[in-house]
Amino acid sequence: MYFNIIASGSKGNATLVLNNNTVILIDMGITLTRLIEGLKEVGKSVKDIDAVIFTHNHSDHISGMKFFPQNKLYALEGTLPGELANVVKLYQPFKIKDFEITPIKTSHDAINPCGYVLKGGDEKLVYITDTGYLLDETISLIQNPNYLILESNHDIQMLLNTNRPMELKQRILSDHGHLCNEESAFIAAMIVGHKTSEIILAHLSEEANSPELALEIYQKIFQQLRIDMTRLKIKTAWQWKSLRGGCDEN
Repeated sequence: MYFNIIASGSKGNATLVLNNNTVILIDMGITLTRLIEGLKEVGKSVKDIDAVIFTHNHSDHISGMKFFPQNKLYALEGTLPGELANVVKLYQPFKIKDFEITPIKTSHDAINPCGYVLKGGDEKLVYITDTGYLLDETISLIQNPNYLILESNHDIQMLLNTNRPMELKQRILSDHGHLCNEESAFIAAMIVGHKTSEIILAHLSEEANSPELALEIYQKIFQQLRIDMTRLKIKTAWQWKSLRGGCDEN
């Protein structure tokens, strides 16, 4: 299993998860041109995509759904406008060729927001962005993944110092908003296990965070919790360029 995070942030999101036989796209909130570029980076094209799975109904995650036929779209009820050919349910696995995919509950100001667990062979990837916190029932189901893609959206002080309206700041800081760096690190510490080799910090705010700061907070908290970081790769995803990871079989 390997992945290519084409874009991650408030201006658009799209992540490819692949193996030799299956191509899954998580969210499609970017232009078709940018998607094609991201697919070329892994030697694929749009026709190779077997399914597009969506986390929630905000435009930076669903604006590009129009580029795909209905039979390739998968989401929880209410996530996409119009009738949906493939309605999935929380905690109920479904199969797309080589992958078993399970929607997991998140907390965001959207209709039925979710993250996903993707299993292929003996590997597992957990994908969670856009959430104010994680329920205990969710954490118990996502332990010890090989790859963890987790939101680390903002630094609280940087967010408060932005020129954004206070109402927006309060929304971001709420249980239905986004994870700050510290919350993300503590949640990651509860999830990682001996199989975990990569953690990707996703959906970083361009105004209220920085890759350097997010990584510094993770390192500090993991050291405090005595988590062995020598076996972990911790990276940040980007809004404007791709990030590739996982075990590339090609």
